[in-house]
Amino acid sequence: MRALVIDDSRAMRRIVSRLLQDLGYTTDEAADGSQALALLEADSGYDLACVDWNMPVMDGLAFVYAVRQRREWRGITLMMVTTESEHGQIVRALAAGAHEYLIKPFTPDALKGKLEMLGLLPVKEIA
Repeated sequence: MRALVIDDSRAMRRIVSRLLQDLGYTTDEAADGSQALALLEADSGYDLACVDWNMPVMDGLAFVYAVRQRREWRGITLMMVTTESEHGQIVRALAAGAHEYLIKPFTPDALKGKLEMLGLLPVKEIA
């Protein structure tokens, strides 16, 4: 399975990417929503996008709206991974088309639990 990790913090991109890789994902990274859209334009074969809210150029909510406007991208599961913790923000993101919401800081188990709930845990091959 493939995931796109979108966050303006390089450290956070690396953390989320590493956690996803440990769960069996192949990951790509983008520093803002605009870069992420360019990656989707080049290759829309992502199963999951983990999206930060607060980023320069194009924020996470604008990215969610943009993805949901394109029929060919509607199969991508969008999960907000952000410090925005107000109930109103969560409602806005879900109403825009995000499937799930994970508040930073989070534990690896919290991320795994969200993916499990979404049915997005890759099946690891037994050697």
